[in-house]
Amino acid sequence: MHNVDIGLVEMTLDVMKYAINRITNESPELGAPRKEEELKSMVGETITPLGIGGEKAFHLFRDVLVKATVPIDHPRHLAFVPAAPTRAAVMFDLVTSASSIHGAYWMEGAGGIFCENEAMKWLVTLTGMPEGAFGVFTSGGTAANLSSIVTAREYWRENKLNLNKKGCIITSVGAHSSIRAMAKVIDADVLLVETDDLMTAEALEEKINSLDKNTMERVFAVVATGGTTNAGIVDDLEGIAAICKELNLWFHVDAAYGGGALAADSVRHLFKGIEKADSITIDPHKWLFSPYDCGAVIYRNPELAKTAHSQEGSYLDIINDPGAHGFNPSDYQIQLTRRLRGLPLWYSLATHGTNKYKWAVERGIELASLAGELISSRPDLELIRPPSLSCVLFRRKGWSEDDYKNWTYTNHREGLALVTPSKWKTKEGFETVARFCFINPDTTEEDIKIILDTMN
Repeated sequence: MHNVDIGLVEMTLDVMKYAINRITNESPELGAPRKEEELKSMVGETITPLGIGGEKAFHLFRDVLVKATVPIDHPRHLAFVPAAPTRAAVMFDLVTSASSIHGAYWMEGAGGIFCENEAMKWLVTLTGMPEGAFGVFTSGGTAANLSSIVTAREYWRENKLNLNKKGCIITSVGAHSSIRAMAKVIDADVLLVETDDLMTAEALEEKINSLDKNTMERVFAVVATGGTTNAGIVDDLEGIAAICKELNLWFHVDAAYGGGALAADSVRHLFKGIEKADSITIDPHKWLFSPYDCGAVIYRNPELAKTAHSQEGSYLDIINDPGAHGFNPSDYQIQLTRRLRGLPLWYSLATHGTNKYKWAVERGIELASLAGELISSRPDLELIRPPSLSCVLFRRKGWSEDDYKNWTYTNHREGLALVTPSKWKTKEGFETVARFCFINPDTTEEDIKIILDTMN
């Protein structure tokens, strides 16, 4: 398996040819999922005692299996939070894997970790956090949020009165689902501020004032959102920061999606107060044009994270020797084993410069504004609320939930676009609506018009 022979050379050439074709393809095919039994009938048994050979396995992937996936960088993929990694970042993702660097400790990964840290310095400057703030790249927003909240809880439990208490987190209804998911992991309760729009300081204060003394004593953190996944809404970060400071609560900002907008001068004012956070999540694989999986968590005081996360073991003692001394990413988040997820971001930033990043993020905001204008000009369509960051929520007048679903399925099946419906809370309940999320600067006005025309 580890021999270098002509078969390996030929397989490498096939893979590199595929990679070059994919990277240079400006209009990738919008694939669609197939049922498992259908895929099985098309490819047969792939894991066998003797193997089917690299050439056959690769051809099955290239000709069948990859067509049952949806490329996240398609210019008419406007569902969920898509992604549009730069070609430089994608190429360096190949280099990252080929280099086989373990990114947990400086001893093994010094050169690569240095590159990651250069990219991290730029992320920290975007937040405006004070000198000493720093962070680490994670697998994504869930891992970043979990790493942060574990740090917060362990800091809270430094007070021995809190050792046997089950902690509570306060966040909003509009917060990302990962907040509730990671709270389950650490066995913490989640208290929700009932708003699908921005969480204001007043709403947070009202929630806190409604809690009994015993419950309030269990609250150790507030999670605000810097750009909700559903609508791009930024909470009242300045006001929330003031409350957290007054009550000595950990202030975490989940800006996994919206954090990329910190690079855009046009909307930077919406994030006023983020610099006061104790921790921040940003996903470069969302709006900072990195490949999956690249998230980041930034701490105001990284030493608190190190206290919470650093691992000990006789097999790890060597990393503390002077010759191996340096920044150890595994000390600041939940994972010990990690690849150098920040390397593609570093290479892309080094290649293109930060000004290009500013332009690309601004383009997503511009596309959302343009979509809002196009929607408002059509009598059968209606904006739910003004576009925020790069998200647009709108309705097709007279449509039911099934109409939205059928619209999504039809466009996807025909290879036209992937645009999925969402829910928006109204006085009557939750309404099914249409939603755009613009990340890819290659998306055009014509793409938007083509999609809107399918709603006639």
